[in-house]
Amino acid sequence: MNRPKLSIVVPCYNEALSLETLHARVTAAAKAEVGEDYELVLINDGSKDDSWPIMRRLSESDPRLVAINLSRNHGHQLALTAGLDLCAGEQILIIDADLQDPPELLGDMRRMMAAEEADVVYAVRRKREGETFFKKATAAAFYRLLDRVTDTPIPLDTGDFRLMSRRALDAFLSLPEQARFIRGMVAWVGFRQVPFPYDRAERFAGETNYPLSKMLRLAFDAMTGFSTKPLTFASHVGLALTGASFLLLIYIAVGFISGSAVPGWTSLAFIVVLLGAVQMFVLGMIGEYLGRLYVESKRRPLYLVSDVAGPVQGKASLGYRAEDREQG
Repeated sequence: MNRPKLSIVVPCYNEALSLETLHARVTAAAKAEVGEDYELVLINDGSKDDSWPIMRRLSESDPRLVAINLSRNHGHQLALTAGLDLCAGEQILIIDADLQDPPELLGDMRRMMAAEEADVVYAVRRKREGETFFKKATAAAFYRLLDRVTDTPIPLDTGDFRLMSRRALDAFLSLPEQARFIRGMVAWVGFRQVPFPYDRAERFAGETNYPLSKMLRLAFDAMTGFSTKPLTFASHVGLALTGASFLLLIYIAVGFISGSAVPGWTSLAFIVVLLGAVQMFVLGMIGEYLGRLYVESKRRPLYLVSDVAGPVQGKASLGYRAEDREQG
């Protein structure tokens, strides 16, 4: 395969307002670095606006633009996986469509990759313009909690904005799990990875694709996908409460033998509620891991491609694309 020097992968969901600006800025950044030897891969993740018609129109006027329309909304991480699976470049830039991450940093990131002989250059946010205090505080707490509980060191204050080499991407694409936390998976594959500090801009258009509910789901995927410490914590809590219950039994037995009255219903009810809450917590943690095993056992494709506009050079190794099945 005659690979382009650069692939730029952009997952999109309801991004119609920013697509033309995104195309102009990304194209200018790519041409300044590699001339015409690049591809721009846009993934439409079940958008409900005019994103797909705009992508098709842009593809008709730009032979280096590949537009991929997924069959439904798969979620940001799976949409990004589809783009990474179907891109073909020697270097791969991951960037979101909201333009909070400046595509103009591509040149500096490529020079750092060459100077450091790195396989991954990951962008580290120094500032987060246009975000609420709650979003910044919860994000900071999430990354630091993740760093404490996961077995794989995951860089703090990073998103998916990064530049990867082909061998790092190929290693990433060998990981088939369904519940994907891409920044953690990229950290897990190893190779040489270096940080690139930058200031994140305010969102150009649209709203965040990660409300609190999705952030919590991503947090659970991250912790259960990269650590067994929640199960260990649950077992430690259960062991501690078992010891406390044993001491309580001794206290009750001594009181019964000595004839003294046992404290009333308030303390008893508190103990029952506490033990019940801990049991539900432990069962919930076990259920979370069992649920992951259940989903993985189905071995379903990670994404389904509905339509494509432009020259797709990669093959759907992790998902389903009818053309690849016909060729195979």
